[in-house]
Amino acid sequence: MAVDTIKGSLREKGVRLTRQRGILLELIDKSGQHLDAERLFQLAKEKDPKLNRVTVYRTLKLLKAGGLVDELDLMHYGGDQHYYETRMKQEHAHVICLRCGKVEEFFGEPLHRLRRQIETHFGFQIVLARTEVGGYCSHCQALRAREMEQAAAAAPPSLPATGRARAKRAV
Repeated sequence: MAVDTIKGSLREKGVRLTRQRGILLELIDKSGQHLDAERLFQLAKEKDPKLNRVTVYRTLKLLKAGGLVDELDLMHYGGDQHYYETRMKQEHAHVICLRCGKVEEFFGEPLHRLRRQIETHFGFQIVLARTEVGGYCSHCQALRAREMEQAAAAAPPSLPATGRARAKRAV
């Protein structure tokens, strides 16, 4: 959802778009990142040193209640904190690396097909869908493989099966 659309929606609901709310909205929409409240506060403070945390939390609550931003947990990669993005018209999935925290967005027909299958199978009308997929990005897969090789090389050699049996009887 474009910032202009969100601003119009706020006006329709009788909510005043203050300069500070506008800063927060722009940051959420245009940063290209999924920001948590603290990071949002830090970035907003650079633009308006008078802005405080209470304004950030109240604005996020207002935007969530109005259905204008989505609150995400992104597989709880960063603990219990939540991340925010403006509500987009096109449905998408979040693909999160469980090692480095990199977040990618996946758009496409497979998501629409899945939605239709769920609606048909359950006779269910979906009004909101959030899809998160956790795994390892290609960089972290390579790091993990290297770590596994190093761990295997550093591990003491194991006894053959017959040697283990003899060692147990000797005890």
